[in-house]
Amino acid sequence: MAKEKETKTNVMRILDRAKIPYRHYSYEHEEGAVDGVSVARLLGRNPAQVYKTLVTRGAGGGFFVFVIPVQEELDLKAAARAVGEKSVSMLHVNELLPTTGYVRGGCSPIGMKKQFPTVVDESCLSFDTIIFSGGRIGAQVEVAPADLLRLVGGSTAPVAIGGEA
Repeated sequence: MAKEKETKTNVMRILDRAKIPYRHYSYEHEEGAVDGVSVARLLGRNPAQVYKTLVTRGAGGGFFVFVIPVQEELDLKAAARAVGEKSVSMLHVNELLPTTGYVRGGCSPIGMKKQFPTVVDESCLSFDTIIFSGGRIGAQVEVAPADLLRLVGGSTAPVAIGGEA
C-alpha cells in the first residue's frame, strides 16, 4: 500500500512560504468539532499552551480576531479596549465561514479571507511555542508566539478570563 501523502492546510503553506518553523499535529474528530480542552488532552499538551481563535465584530462594524487559551473565555470589555472599540461581540457561527473562510472548530488566525486586526492573549509570551488550529478540524500547528504575531501583524493584550485551573 502506498504511503499516505501528508495533506497540508493553507495555514501550513503560508507558514512554509514565510519560512516560519512549525510543528503540525492531527487528532481524530469523527463527531465534528472537538472542544479545545479535549484537543489539548488528545495531543498530550498543557491546555494553557493550546489556543483557540475567536472572531468578533466591533461597535464600528469592523472584525477583530482574538487568540486565547482554550480553557479561558474572551473578556469582551478588555478585548474592546485592546482594539480601541467601544464594544465587541462574538461573531455568530453562521457568519464565520463567509467572513473568514473557516468553520467553527477549524478557525485559524493565519490565512483568513482577509487579515483582520489580531490580538493574542499576553499569556502566550510565557511559552516558547503555542498551539492553535491549522485551518481545519483535526489539524493543529505549533508556532513561536513572536512568529505568529509578526506573520499576522498582531499584538498582545490581557484579553482572556476565567477558565479551568
